[in-house]
Amino acid sequence: MSWNEPGGDKKDPWSGRGDQNGPPDLDEAIRALQEKLGKIFGGGGGDGGDRSSADSGRPMKNLGFIVAGAAVFLWGVSGFYVVDEGNHGVETRFGKYIGITQSGLHWHIPAPIEQVNIVNVKEQRFIEVGYRSMGGEQMAGSIPKVEEALMLTKDENYVDVRLAVQYQVKDAKDFIFNIVNPAATLKQVTESAQRGVIGGSTMDFVLTEGRSEIVTQIKKEIQDVMDSYKSGVQITSVNLQDAQPPEQVQNAFADAIKAREDEQRLINEAEAYSNDVVPKARGAAARKMQEAEGYKEQVIAQAEGETSRFSKLYAEYSKAPDITRKRLYIESMEAVFSETNTVMIDVKGGNNMVYLPLDKMMQHKAPNQATQNNPVQTSNEPTAMPSQSPAMAIDEHGVDRAASRGRDARGRQ
Repeated sequence: MSWNEPGGDKKDPWSGRGDQNGPPDLDEAIRALQEKLGKIFGGGGGDGGDRSSADSGRPMKNLGFIVAGAAVFLWGVSGFYVVDEGNHGVETRFGKYIGITQSGLHWHIPAPIEQVNIVNVKEQRFIEVGYRSMGGEQMAGSIPKVEEALMLTKDENYVDVRLAVQYQVKDAKDFIFNIVNPAATLKQVTESAQRGVIGGSTMDFVLTEGRSEIVTQIKKEIQDVMDSYKSGVQITSVNLQDAQPPEQVQNAFADAIKAREDEQRLINEAEAYSNDVVPKARGAAARKMQEAEGYKEQVIAQAEGETSRFSKLYAEYSKAPDITRKRLYIESMEAVFSETNTVMIDVKGGNNMVYLPLDKMMQHKAPNQATQNNPVQTSNEPTAMPSQSPAMAIDEHGVDRAASRGRDARGRQ
């Protein structure tokens, strides 16, 4: 039956005594505990639990061993450690590098013999040059650092440049052992590389088309220097957050930019006008050249035709000069009088009735009016020769004597 159950003897389990109204004696409780531990770990014990004064120091010695064993156990357990995913553990023994552990559960000899430094090799770290971020995002409510941002360009102008460099650890051993403060070292290297690149470029190049080239060159120089230090740092990106002239000259610089933009706009307008006018002028010139070539061919053909006609006419003239001369005279007079409204009448006596061909005169008047309204005649339209001349020499009998003489002359030929 348990000591605290109803009907039990209510004895104190620590002291073994009976009824006790007050709290148990502390010395007696410790002594009882020592006796029980001595029995468990081979300390031996009497039949009734009584021990002599000679054996009183033995349990204390066993307790010391127990405490020492527990301390050694706890010290050994403290050597277990866990490396999370994306981290590397760098183990050192008395400060000397002994190895790198990957993610998982590992054990090492506890401190002070061995120690482990956990390094996150996947974390994207960044430094800022020329400004300091106030919020969670870069450049969100940033504070400018003028002493870092102002730089001198190749053409002796000041420019305000703000740069952000992102990096991560590529070698945990080098990152811990080779550089005391990697972030501070990287910042100083970045400032040096940035000032060197900006100092070798003009202001317009930095502020306009040279941004990407400058960023690439700065990143390369930073990586080269950090590799020479064996820093274990990998530069992932360099971002040119802002590049502008100093605040004191921003208004003048804005005017210069506006003037440059107006210049470019006017150049574009001029090029557009040139692209519109030059093809038209070239087309007109080509058309004029073609017209000139056509006119040249026309004149040459007419000249050759006139030459051939004259040669043939000269041959006929050589055969019958009088008849040919008279024929030419008649044809010339016919061509001249065909363009006039003159009627020639040969009247020897005044008693004969004169006949005027009014119908032919009216027919000739209508084509003359059309010619006056449209005097230009294209080369493609052939000249219409009148079938019968309205200007005739009529004798007293109403006979066309000029026409008769022409027919007689042609008949004689």
